[in-house]
Amino acid sequence: MRKRDLDKFKKLMTEQRQQLAGNAKRAVSGDIHLDPDDFPDEIDTASSEMNLAFMGRLRERERGLLTKIDHALKKIEDGVFGECEGCGEDVGLKRLQARPVAELCIDCKSEQEKLERNLG
Repeated sequence: MRKRDLDKFKKLMTEQRQQLAGNAKRAVSGDIHLDPDDFPDEIDTASSEMNLAFMGRLRERERGLLTKIDHALKKIEDGVFGECEGCGEDVGLKRLQARPVAELCIDCKSEQEKLERNLG
């Protein structure tokens, strides 16, 4: 892969990482708690609990993406970014443009998804 492409991916993922980390800081510093006295009825309480659960799931997804970004940035440093972790072939520039944290080429990813469908 060309150095220009690597620099572009590194910049893109670094910016995305900073944005996700900022989101996490805002969520942690925010006053996220449930006080039953704040809600006049059960419906408001349930709605607030549902929103908090949704935010928790969203933060968990963001944490997973942060891990993948860190892994991809390490691969750039190690000089192996863009290599499929399954077969060792190139992941492909178009696939990386769509999903810079992709670890598998399209063939290996398709095979993985097929196995997951069969097992799940």
